[in-house]
Amino acid sequence: MKKNRRTFGKILMILMIIFFYLPILYMIIFSFNDGKSLTHFTGFSLRWYRHMLESRDMMEALYTTFSVAILATLISTVAGTIAAIGLSKSKKIIRNLMEQVNNLPMMNPEIVTAIGFMLLFITFKVEKGYVTMLLAHIAFCIPYVMLSVMPKIKQLDPNLADAAMDLGCTPWQALMKVIVPQITPGIVSGALIAFTMSVDDFIISYFVTGGGVKNLSIIVYTMSKRVNPSINAVSTLVVVSITFVLLIINLAPMLAAKRRKKDVIARKNRVLPAVAAVLVVSLVAGVVYFGNEKKERPFEGQTLHIYNWGEYTGENIIGDFEKETGAKVVMENFDSNEQMYIKVANGEPYDILVPSDYMIQRLIQEDLLQKLDHSKLDCLDKLADSVKNLPYDPGNEYSIPYFWGTVGIVYDKTKVDIKDLEEEGFGIFLDQKYKGEVYLYDSERDSFMMALKDLGYSMNTTNKQELQEAYEWLVKCVETMDTEIVTDEIIDNMAQGRKALGLIYSGDATYVMEENENMGYYMPKEGTNLWSDAMVIPKNAKNPDLAHAFINFASDYAGAYDNSSYVGYTSANQEVMDAIYGEGGEYEGIDAYIPRTDNKNDEVFEYNAETKKIIGDLWSRVKIAASNAR
Repeated sequence: MKKNRRTFGKILMILMIIFFYLPILYMIIFSFNDGKSLTHFTGFSLRWYRHMLESRDMMEALYTTFSVAILATLISTVAGTIAAIGLSKSKKIIRNLMEQVNNLPMMNPEIVTAIGFMLLFITFKVEKGYVTMLLAHIAFCIPYVMLSVMPKIKQLDPNLADAAMDLGCTPWQALMKVIVPQITPGIVSGALIAFTMSVDDFIISYFVTGGGVKNLSIIVYTMSKRVNPSINAVSTLVVVSITFVLLIINLAPMLAAKRRKKDVIARKNRVLPAVAAVLVVSLVAGVVYFGNEKKERPFEGQTLHIYNWGEYTGENIIGDFEKETGAKVVMENFDSNEQMYIKVANGEPYDILVPSDYMIQRLIQEDLLQKLDHSKLDCLDKLADSVKNLPYDPGNEYSIPYFWGTVGIVYDKTKVDIKDLEEEGFGIFLDQKYKGEVYLYDSERDSFMMALKDLGYSMNTTNKQELQEAYEWLVKCVETMDTEIVTDEIIDNMAQGRKALGLIYSGDATYVMEENENMGYYMPKEGTNLWSDAMVIPKNAKNPDLAHAFINFASDYAGAYDNSSYVGYTSANQEVMDAIYGEGGEYEGIDAYIPRTDNKNDEVFEYNAETKKIIGDLWSRVKIAASNAR
């Protein structure tokens, strides 16, 4: 019986190890992948490590992550240890009460703690950034340190310190030479937990940061919105760093024991100061590294605050702009137009936003944007005619196009008959022939666009009956077709041919077709969404002159090419568009890269508050139906 239990235990342990560590091993292997795919290994390369090291955003995120973690660990360990020792000397009722209070932050959902910190900083008008992140990390690390230290203190003889002082020790000497050595394992354990919690934290950091300050968790989150194998490189670096720390922590007692046998305890006391000195020097060097390179340039010492989609800028454009102008660019990222709107509507100051067409229309209506000074712009004649003077901003008074494209159907040529697409259009998403082979993109606008177009209606309809019919169309799709509603995972999944059909943005289809020659892109003749993301300047921008300079830079050939070739979406610069699509270009012959402009049924989204509310509610019910159907 015991033998069977042991065998079962061993099997369970092996399965647990595989479950926990195989994904990490997978990630490490793909960090050396030569291609962009996150699932298909194309060859060994250090490409993504090089990209990580060359990326200022990633390096700053690494610096922020580990500097905050080190400082938060040191401060929280000292504060938590002192608090635990002081608490042990308190009355029982006070001690019990404080222990419950100490447990509360650990039992609290992180989102609640995060919102609490955010409201605290807002109430006291503390500017969010590095300092607020550090303070928050110190605050949530202290309870973990106290929890680790207090059991060790309870194991101590309560008369030990008194005996030491009776023998001539001062209170400080009794603390450092008697109590602390006895509780060192608890202190080390608490420090390790604090460091790990700080490095790992996302939710609290996300809510308390600002001014472009991001740690690794935040930057990985923004990177995950689009296919970027640098995620693997960054994550591998974190895993290696944590593993190294764990090795040091576990090997330190063994090394200390050997040293004690050789009676060299005094040397050990010099290790920590040396390590601390190295850390301080490293932090100072990091600050100097990111704060140097100052030459006399047009906008020397000024700062440009940009609010853009995650992974929506080229590899070099920000660095090149900073070198040319002398300005510092602070880039923050959003996940949706609505997230961006909330911040802007609440007065958060940015110099440049990159919203979508309908949101630009809304911002104009609500007087949240300032008109562009065309005398400071030299980019209008470089733009493709099809992306100028769009309905949401006639005359481009408020906006300059950044990227543009369409929404269509990405399909597997080996599974889907092109005749079916030509005959059915978006109706192919209801064709039982392709049941279980369908992806819908989690976008209420574009999903309803698809349904409305297939029904023969305008995607900008305000007719409630037509919207109801579109809702019923989508419910039928998710209930009868075994449809999966996904976000950006559709990109890599379709590149691997995991399903036959998917609703997708043209820029993402470009990547899919580049990765897999069996994939195609089709836009139904019934029409689709012709979308545009554009650069605008908010009414409360602090540096509109620098904002105009960046708009020119991003619209010029070099900046626009860097953006488009890296991201994969269609450039608004006509010359860049021709170069990337033409012979020898990054996306030569990939039709998804060039938006369709000759179909009268294609439309640009217009903003209507009432309709948006209706669609939002109906889409939530579609997703519930999809969940119940699976």
